[in-house]
Parts: sequence; C-alpha cells; structure tokens
Amino acid sequence: MNRDYPLQSVRNFGIIAHIDAGKTTTSERILYYTGMTHKIGEVHEGDTVTDWMEQERERGITITAAAITCFWNPTYMKGVTGADGKPDVSKKVRFNIIDTPGHIDFTVEVKRSLRVLDGAVVVFDGVAGVEPQSETNWRYADDGKVPRLCFINKMDRMGASFERSYKSILERLNKKAVRFQMPIGLEGEHSGVIDLLQMKAYKFEGEMGDKIVEIEIPADLAEEAKKHHAELIEKIVEHDDAAMTSYLEGKIPSIPELKAITRKAVLTNEMFPVFTGSALKNIGVQLVLDAVVDYLPSPLDIPPIKGIDPRTGDEVIRHADDSEPFCALAFKLQNDPFVGALTFFRVYSGKIEAGTYIYNSSTGKRERLGRIVRLQADKREEVKTVFSGEIAAAVGLKDALTSHTFCDEENPIVLEVIKFMEPVVSLRIEPKTKADQEKMGMALRKLGNEDPTFKVTSNQETGETIISGMGELHLEIMVDRMKREFTVEANVGEPQVAYRETILGTAEAEHKYIKQTGGKGQYGHVRLNLKPLEPWPEGEKIPKTVHRFDDFEFVNSIKGGVIPNEFIPAVEKGVHEAMDRGIVAGYKMVNISCELTFGSYHDVDSSEIAYKIAASQAFQDACKRAKPVILEPIMKLEVVCPEKYIGDVNGSVASKRGLIEGQNQKGVNVSIIAKVPLAEMFGYTTQLRSMTSGQGSAMMEFDHYEVVPNNVAEAIKEKRK
Repeated sequence: MNRDYPLQSVRNFGIIAHIDAGKTTTSERILYYTGMTHKIGEVHEGDTVTDWMEQERERGITITAAAITCFWNPTYMKGVTGADGKPDVSKKVRFNIIDTPGHIDFTVEVKRSLRVLDGAVVVFDGVAGVEPQSETNWRYADDGKVPRLCFINKMDRMGASFERSYKSILERLNKKAVRFQMPIGLEGEHSGVIDLLQMKAYKFEGEMGDKIVEIEIPADLAEEAKKHHAELIEKIVEHDDAAMTSYLEGKIPSIPELKAITRKAVLTNEMFPVFTGSALKNIGVQLVLDAVVDYLPSPLDIPPIKGIDPRTGDEVIRHADDSEPFCALAFKLQNDPFVGALTFFRVYSGKIEAGTYIYNSSTGKRERLGRIVRLQADKREEVKTVFSGEIAAAVGLKDALTSHTFCDEENPIVLEVIKFMEPVVSLRIEPKTKADQEKMGMALRKLGNEDPTFKVTSNQETGETIISGMGELHLEIMVDRMKREFTVEANVGEPQVAYRETILGTAEAEHKYIKQTGGKGQYGHVRLNLKPLEPWPEGEKIPKTVHRFDDFEFVNSIKGGVIPNEFIPAVEKGVHEAMDRGIVAGYKMVNISCELTFGSYHDVDSSEIAYKIAASQAFQDACKRAKPVILEPIMKLEVVCPEKYIGDVNGSVASKRGLIEGQNQKGVNVSIIAKVPLAEMFGYTTQLRSMTSGQGSAMMEFDHYEVVPNNVAEAIKEKRK
C-alpha cells in the first residue's frame, strides 16, 4: 500500500503555551476550520475535543497531550481551480497536531511531544505576554532545535497590548522574533489583522469567522504598517546574500521569494515569525495555519534521525523515506477506556503494517502489532499502514514503554531516550479496603507507565507505598484517575518534599568484607575515592573506564587486575544501593563522583555479593567524612496580583525563606518573581487568595536543588528518625 499524499505536504507540529494562554481554544478553531468538527467546543463550556478527560473538563485545563490529524487547504488556494476547472487541492496539507498542557505539573507532556514534533506554534496571552511556562517550553524547543511560530492571542481581552507582548518575546525569549502581522484595534475594538508582508488587511466574518474578507488597511494604521513592513523586508533579506544585494540596489524581492527566504530562516531557527489575533473571537487562526504550511518543516526538512546499532555500537542514520528500514520512537502511553493500552509512536523511516511483527530494540523483544489507530483526541480511526513522518498509536503492545525504539529486526537501531525531570513532591497512599489492595498496585503501575514523572516506591522500613510527582495538582489528578478509571478508593497522607543528599568535600575509605562459615567464605576488598561531581569538559570523549549518569559517575582506576573485571560491576552496584539509602537522613544521594582505586581478591572466597557489601560500606564510611549535606528543591515562583497587594505578597515570600528576584508590570497587575523552597509552599495558593481578596494567582516550577540551612537540616533529621 502506498501513501496517498506526498511527504512534503505533512506538518507535525505542537501547540504549546503557558496555562490559560488559549492553546485548547486555538486547537478547537483549527479542528473547525479544517472540517474535522462542525461545532466549535469551548473550554468554559467543557465540550472541547482535545480536552476530553473528565478531570480536564471539570478544571478547564489541559492535563494530557491530545493528538489530532486533519487536512488544510491554505486560504490563498481557496477558489483556485486546476486545468480541469475543479478546485485545486494539490496544496492540501496534512496536519498531525498535538495540543499540550500549559500547567507546570504536566510539563512532561510538552517535553516528550516536542521530541517527536518537527515544529511548534507557541501561543501567548496578549495581556500577560511571556509567562514562566512560556520560557520553560521555549527552552525545551531550543533543546530540540524545533522551529517555531508565535501567535499572540487574546487581543480582544481588557488590557491586551501587542507591543508589550511582542517586546516580552524579544527580551525574555529570543531577539530573532519578527512581527509578520499587527492587530486592527485592541480589547473590545479588535476586529482583524494586517499582514505586514503583503500589506493587506483582513476581517473574519460569518458565524464562526470562517469567511476571510480582505479590506483596506485602516487610515490610522497605514503609516505604522508601512514602517513595520519596511523593517520586516529588511529582516528577511538579511538571511539571503543575493536578496540583500538586490534590496540594496533598490529591488524588493517578490512575495514568493520573501516567503522562501523566511522558510529557510525559520527551519534553521534564525527567525521566529510573530502573528496575532483572538482565537476566542475567531480572528486570525486561519492565517496562522497558512504560516504553518509556508514556514514550518515537513519531515523532509528536518535532519535525518541518528541512533546506535545495538550490535556494534556504531552510529546509524535513518532518513524520512518509506523505502528505508522501519524505525519509530514510542513517546507516550495511554490507557484508553475503549481499546485498552495505546502506545503513541512517531515513524522516522520506512513503513509498518497492522498485523505484522515489530522489533523493540530497547528490550530485544518482538511483538505483534495487531491494530494501528490514528487519534482524533478521544476518537479512533483504524489504519492499515503507517508511513514515515506520521504519528499513530499501536493497540495492545505489552512490553512497550516511553522512549522505546521500534525497528526492523534485520536493521536494528536504538534512538536516544527522552530525559525526564525527577519528581519533587511525594504522598503516602494506602488502599481503603482489602479489595482495593490488588487493584491499587495494578492502577499505579499503569499510571506510572503512562507518565515517567510519576514514580511509585515503597518504604522498606514502614511498608508504606509512596507516590511522587511534579506537584500537588499532579498527584491530586493521579489519585482522582485511580478512583475513576480503576475504581480504587485510597487514603492519602500529607505531601512530602523529595529531598536529596550530596557531599561538599572529598574523602577516601577502604573496606574489607571477610566472612568464614566453615565451607566457602566471602571475601571482598575495595578502596574508594569520593568527590563532588563536576561537568565533563565539553568536546572531550568519555573513556570506557568511566560510567557517567546525570547525577553520578563511577570511575574504574584498577590497575594490574588487583580486582578481576567480573567483580567491577558488583562494586558499582554496591555504591548505587548505598546512594539510594543516603547518609544524613536516608534520602537518595546525587552529584557524586566515585573512583575505585585499589582492592584485592581471594581465589576461592571472592564473590559478587562480597564486593557489593564491601563497596557499600566503604562508600558510607567515605561519605560521612566528605561533608554530607541535605539538598532541597527550590521553586521558581511567579505571583501576579494588583499593585496594592505587593507589600503583603513580598512579606509572605520572605517569611517562607524566599528570595525576591524582581517584578514586572503586566497590564493592570504586577508580576513578582521569586525563588522559594518547595517545603514552605504547600497550600500557598489558598493563602494567596485570602491575602489578595481572590485577585492573586501563583505559578511554580522546579528550578534547582540547594543546600538546606543547618536549623532546617536538624529538623528534617529529627523528623526522619
């Protein structure tokens, strides 16, 4: 079976933004204008397509990334006919869109979606401009080198300002953002947009703004539009030497030439076009879709995917081509109430048919791919074949997890795994009844497979089950899902902070583990050197004797075989286990470099278990002398409130060991930025509402770990006893 549309006519992109900037409202308009729905769903009415979970509709926020497939015929092709006199649909473009959450607790959805998407539309609130989660999402997109368009939304809101929002993008995100449009009117008078490239103005009429009407540029905006048009042309021609030469000679390139230059600049992240409008009032969304077609990449425009051949360790490259060996990345798991386990995957090369076998190179297992579905948020459309450049979901795969690579068994490849953040908040959870006990274990396992930032552990000493996540809301949603989707009733304890431990100094320790039991004994002897972990010098290759992870490094410096090679992994394992138990208060240890420098062995008595115990003991002894400390998560806090409450908010932040870093004007409100320990922030939203008569809002995201003050460390140790 062959594909029914060319690969250059595919756009895989995400809608990303801070919470409440209007992502879901924009997605609903896209579905309507592309003909996928016949009614626009509204967040405030709880009937949107992409926010389909009960928890999303109740809270009016997006929790899980929703995938949508639709087709768009650019507005400039409407009414264009081919040689046969029929409408020309040769320019029809297939969109695979992911609407992502804006709340920081569900930021994992943005991170993993950006890994498999080729482009993104970043939505901004026209009143607030750049907000904390806008910066986080922008950073994720920078990490993945994802080309972006900007859409300054909500131009109809009280206090909206295109200039202020545009300036915040330039100052806080990237100076390469370039305005391609300007709004006609603001707040209640917002009625259309001016296209600065073509110097045309548009109004959006009809019941849902689906009738685009070209109008004269309003006289009061003509001069300003001319000025910005000239600036835009200059910024575009800067990216092409021939166009620049022509421009300096007084010749302005044609619109198709300017669009081609812009496309090239956007694909290399040298330009970020900025558009504007109001999704809620149906203004400007179709022109953003045209820009997606004109400027965002198709799978052919992105660099080929690189991976490792698991048999040889060599680098392998796969191109977006149906004739190449099959290669795909699983980026999301979801429990569907109707079809069961769904595994979302992005195909990078080759094609795969339903009913065939796929090879999971991350586990080394083969699995039958029974059914493949294309998702319309909560609805499913069964497909027989998935081609390169497409996003689809497999039904019923048993061993697949997020970040696993699917490929052709004859041509194996392992793609780079997606790295996720460590959880920072924990809760104790216990089933209400005996009947809930078994169901709870299964429910937690499934939820943990779906969300890599949701961790489930058990406290060996107390036998308690601990769930950990990115924030209070994250854990609240997980407990709620467990109750509704898996009918498990559970009691939960107070939120706990995920403290960590580390060392500030260096130390050496040696330990011999000798045990004689009459028969074969146990013998293990190691000497370890510990020091704080430092960044690896850029550009330097990591030698094979160094095992390096994000927060730990193990260096094997054994010379002359004083410890046989087969026992070295046991030493590393012993150190790992000791790190999990901690030294000061039993929290996991991080950011440590451990070097194995010396030891000895016994021909008969040496064993893996003996070296594991010796290493664990030596590690603990060294840690005690290497200035061990407790680390606590520090959150970046943004409070937005009316000016008259600034004093109260600043006082409350200071009382929570917080450090205020600055404040900005946001329309009629003031935004206060601070760094505050997470331990002090539980229940802060309720306090803030009471302090600001319900007019203040707070947004927190994890920033970094920091050493806790001595008096706090003592209190933590006392509590852990």
